[in-house]
Amino acid sequence: MTSALSALHARARELLDPVHYDFFAGGAGDEMALGENRGAFRRLALLPRVLRGNEPRDTAVTLLGDRAATPVIVSPTAFHRLAHPDGELATARATAAAGTILIASMASTTAVGEITAAAREIHPDAAVWFQLYLQPDHAVTTELVRRAEKAGCTALVVTVDSPVFGRRERDERNDFHDLPPGLAAENMRDLPGAPPGGTLDIAMSPALTWPDLWRLRDATALPIILKGVLHPEDARIAVAEGVDALMVSNHGGRQLDAAPATIEALPRIAEAVAGRVPVLLDGGVRRGSDAAIALALGATAVGVGRPVLWGLAADGEAGVRQVLQVLGAEFDHALALCGARRPADLTQDLVTPRGAV
Repeated sequence: MTSALSALHARARELLDPVHYDFFAGGAGDEMALGENRGAFRRLALLPRVLRGNEPRDTAVTLLGDRAATPVIVSPTAFHRLAHPDGELATARATAAAGTILIASMASTTAVGEITAAAREIHPDAAVWFQLYLQPDHAVTTELVRRAEKAGCTALVVTVDSPVFGRRERDERNDFHDLPPGLAAENMRDLPGAPPGGTLDIAMSPALTWPDLWRLRDATALPIILKGVLHPEDARIAVAEGVDALMVSNHGGRQLDAAPATIEALPRIAEAVAGRVPVLLDGGVRRGSDAAIALALGATAVGVGRPVLWGLAADGEAGVRQVLQVLGAEFDHALALCGARRPADLTQDLVTPRGAV
């Protein structure tokens, strides 16, 4: 049987320009990391508990002071106006309506101030975080942070797994390097060093180090989530350096193709962090039961990226709402069947390798 999310994906593929579909769907190299993000979930099963008296249930979580109605938030993805004319505005409205957190991409085709305004038209307390790549020019990074603060973003999600761009062979075959006329990475407009009214390219730099993160810490009071952590030693360093949360991510399989699936990396990160800061995860989440598995293995919440894009491409704001509603309902269903009342009740003993029982 085709799931609701699979049907939205199929519809999105029909509607999207094939080049743009490949940009959203593709990964690095042979796309092993991309495939393993999903495959690793399929190798895990939930071992339910019974007769636990788990009524009523509450699926909400609080992350760095922001409430999410379910532990499924929206991960940052670029260029939503390639998927639908309403782009990030539709995504923001749908996410706010679902009562969860949107991480707005630095590479969005709508400026962050407009994104937060659209979310708060739906709900005045809608939570929007801003995803940031540290830029080699600290003045550019600082200006981006000021814009996020002015927009009312309540946290910064600093992506650190991209010292260089991933080798995305679908994009190379399609010769996809630039946005169509009329679209731009709007957060990069009118920054220090940009031509008047023009945009800067988002720069990746292998020269960045932990002191660059300290400079960011000194420049803002916003909480900082470090996204792209897969090695437990990096998790320990990050906590010691005062990072407020971690996001276990392999960039949706778009950076290092030899990287592990995020759900496989999660337990060691959670062990290294030992509950000192929240741990989030993205990569491969396609069902509410995937979210339940991740929470049982140590995550506080999960992010979804491509499913949101497929919903957006298939049916705009309504499509994104459907994605988040389905995942939220599936998570609550998994919670009920596992004998849990709340996300924190999901524990590691509920997860087993499929076929091991």
